[in-house]
Amino acid sequence: MIRVQQEVFDPGRELAALTSGRTDIGGTVMFLGSVREFSGGGSITAMTLEHYPGMTEKALADIEQEALRRWPIDASLIIHRYGRLEPGEDIVLVITASAHREAAFAACHFLIDWLKTKAPFWKLEESGNGASWVAARDSDDQAAARWEAGKDQR
Repeated sequence: MIRVQQEVFDPGRELAALTSGRTDIGGTVMFLGSVREFSGGGSITAMTLEHYPGMTEKALADIEQEALRRWPIDASLIIHRYGRLEPGEDIVLVITASAHREAAFAACHFLIDWLKTKAPFWKLEESGNGASWVAARDSDDQAAARWEAGKDQR
């Protein structure tokens, strides 16, 4: 399940809704990403995320489908916020659930690595010195490259 939204979400509530009544799930993994107060060596006061509606949801659905193809996932959820967010606010939630913990861990790790590099979001960081667009980081590209065909981290 994919949701791209401006609204705040409750991770505990989302987890409960995803797994409620499911007795086939043996392991659930959750990743919660938040806006940091620092980036690139300086402090930030806010981050604005922009996206193209329709295009973003399609890209996230494709990423989710790739995870479902690679691992036996029984349930998954990706929530990604957009708009202006301040340090401490939650920005992304990824939950994967499977009969076995290994698949849940691997799929969650894969999803967050690929979201970081393949999801079409643009980030504008604000600081006391003005605003600047966030460039792609080599470390994020390297993390995503680990998951290319034949290199699954299981």
